[in-house]
Amino acid sequence: MTETYEVIVIGGGAAGLSAALVLGRARRRTLVVDAGEPRNAPAAHMQGYLSRDGMPPAEFLAVGRAEITRYGVELVRDRAVDASKDDGFAVALDSGRTVRARALVVATGLTDELPRVPGLAGRFGRDVLHCPYCHGWEVRDRPFGVLATTAMSVHQALMVSQWSKDVTFFLHTVAEDELSDDDLRRLAAAGVEVVPGEVAGLVVEEDRLTGVRLADGSTHERSVLFVAPRAVPHNDLFLRLGAELRETPFGAYPVIDERGLTTVPGLWAAGNASGFAEQVVNAASRGYRAGAAINGELLMADLDAAVRS
Repeated sequence: MTETYEVIVIGGGAAGLSAALVLGRARRRTLVVDAGEPRNAPAAHMQGYLSRDGMPPAEFLAVGRAEITRYGVELVRDRAVDASKDDGFAVALDSGRTVRARALVVATGLTDELPRVPGLAGRFGRDVLHCPYCHGWEVRDRPFGVLATTAMSVHQALMVSQWSKDVTFFLHTVAEDELSDDDLRRLAAAGVEVVPGEVAGLVVEEDRLTGVRLADGSTHERSVLFVAPRAVPHNDLFLRLGAELRETPFGAYPVIDERGLTTVPGLWAAGNASGFAEQVVNAASRGYRAGAAINGELLMADLDAAVRS
């Protein structure tokens, strides 16, 4: 049996819930399909969201889910495994259920793929971090390490020096000659120490990061390690539906207008499904904008159909 909605939202993070909230309040029959795998799950708190600064991500999502249900939005724990488009969208779910809608919002986010350094993944979101705007204040003035993944990691090392004047940049698998003269001058100006050599692992004592161990056996005392994960966008549904993608240094994302509409009519992108650098507050904004735009488009389409009839 196929169930029909006006809008289906794939992804129940900040972007998807925000879109659903707007659509529910606009009296649109809306379904949110959430696989329950938020990008910021490893973090104990989220920062930089005005009035929600320091709130645990799980609590934020719980509040959001309660809010959308007040407006009749249906939320299911499931995963979209396929989608097609004719006069609307048909979405196949992992449970075997098929749902249809006039408009589809994809807010499936991305996965942070960490370098293969032993112990790194287990401490991600605690004292292995990626974003100084998300975590810098909480770890300010501690001894920082920055693990290079590409020559672009220089930017991260320079940025985190705003929060600590004790920063060591571990080149790891990046060769020294990959750094430009400008890179070296800026690192020196920021007081960042550059250490060549591959990182072999972390030193953890009493469940706290205390150092970084190199392959040559040397150890550098550090209590925080910043790393730039490789972004793996969840763009399967966009590909299946024929949306045009744009290549970026952080993966392939759909081409969208300022509201989030892709090159496929009726298909919208929000949150980290639309770009790498969407913080929670930005993702919620993207979702809100998409929800309002979708409601307006559906309304005008219905009015135009009534005029024609």
